[in-house]
Amino acid sequence: MTDAKTVAIVGAGPVGSLAALYFANEGWNVSLYDRRNDPRLEKVQGSTSSTGKSINLALSHRGIEGLKGASMKLSDMVTSNVVPVYGRMIHDTKGRQESQPYDVHGQHINAVDRGWLNVVLLDEIDERPNVELKFGHRLLRCDFDAKRVKFITKDGEVDVNADLVVGADGAHSAVRNQLMRAARVDFEQKYIDALWCEISIPARVTEHGREEYPLDPNHLHIWPRKTFMLMSLANIGDDKSFTGTLFMPQSNFDDITYPQDLLDFFRTHFPDVIPLIGEEYLVQQFFSNPKGSLVSIKCTPYHYLDRCVLIGDAAHAMVPFYGQGMNCGFEDVQQLFMHLKANNTVYSGLETYTLARRQDLFAISDLAMANYVEMRSSVTSKMYLARKHTEEFLYKYFPGLGVRTLYNMVSFSSVPYHIALKRSIRQGQIFRGACFGVGLGIMGVAVYGVLRFKKIWQGWVWS
Repeated sequence: MTDAKTVAIVGAGPVGSLAALYFANEGWNVSLYDRRNDPRLEKVQGSTSSTGKSINLALSHRGIEGLKGASMKLSDMVTSNVVPVYGRMIHDTKGRQESQPYDVHGQHINAVDRGWLNVVLLDEIDERPNVELKFGHRLLRCDFDAKRVKFITKDGEVDVNADLVVGADGAHSAVRNQLMRAARVDFEQKYIDALWCEISIPARVTEHGREEYPLDPNHLHIWPRKTFMLMSLANIGDDKSFTGTLFMPQSNFDDITYPQDLLDFFRTHFPDVIPLIGEEYLVQQFFSNPKGSLVSIKCTPYHYLDRCVLIGDAAHAMVPFYGQGMNCGFEDVQQLFMHLKANNTVYSGLETYTLARRQDLFAISDLAMANYVEMRSSVTSKMYLARKHTEEFLYKYFPGLGVRTLYNMVSFSSVPYHIALKRSIRQGQIFRGACFGVGLGIMGVAVYGVLRFKKIWQGWVWS
């Protein structure tokens, strides 16, 4: 990979940490920077400071493959500390539950604790002698042509040299802002008309004083209500709790001013949730927890010459409804190194990475947006369920046809996102055409039957 051997990675979250491992494995001298303090020190000191991110992440095939590319030992350790999630559990307003498995062969996604995963990756980095961890460093500016990066710390400004700068610093990326000064970057940012609020569901205490999960931990629980929804995923650990998230338009949040408004709202739309949380704890959480916004970001290109590249949310922040944010970021790292290794120079490697990755990142961003409608509304549609069951039947009993659900292709394979989307659209056209054909056939038979009956009737009446 040519002479560029010094890399500055900005952002020490899961994606930036994984990138540091990949670069270290290839012999680069790596410096990993983050504006926050080391989360491992905060844990030791008992800090409960929030990062503003959900506790849970959904680790699936693409993310696991990304971990394997850094270390099989790391991948095995992570996948042995997860809660397997085999499908969605749909809750209606009467408290009834319906399981919708993700896969006919029992494949599953994995609920994993974000903070724990980040710590595991940082601990793995500590075993690499060619990686330096630099916390408390906020990026000020980049001079890519001079290969210099400036940070601000509590002790003042710091200048560092770097042949390559990697932006892994999230949706509001400082590296991306610097890249947009150096290159002609197309940028699109879109907020959806929904806010989110975290609502924790505590463990259920048995009559013997033992804590148990209040819901089936092997399902993603969804309360779909057409224009809004509540969803919940089991936490890893001894407390047996769930992290719930309420997604709904701001106007709905604005209508809830007093505790009684909230309780009336939950009694109407989520009556089975109140006994799980308790009225007092529900009110406390709703009015004290922040209401976050949801943004989707697309940009291109993701690089500048051989000096800078964006990965993870810095390149493609997406709404969380497909559970692919981290998985896509891990796949970014894997794909980046595939292109670097396939080319003679870093310049050509970054260029082919941008060209190849763009259509996939645009596709998954659109899919994540569309899946919000599916989760809050379509999962209860008879047409949606009919197509899902048909595709699953063909996938299970006639695998040679190549029919798979879109969710299966996205979550349980490495099929490029844009190819999965194209296949799904085509399958949908075939399904609708088949339904139309069957409908016409039934209608034809019915018309023939009516005409035949009419003829027989008239013959009998006038005979």
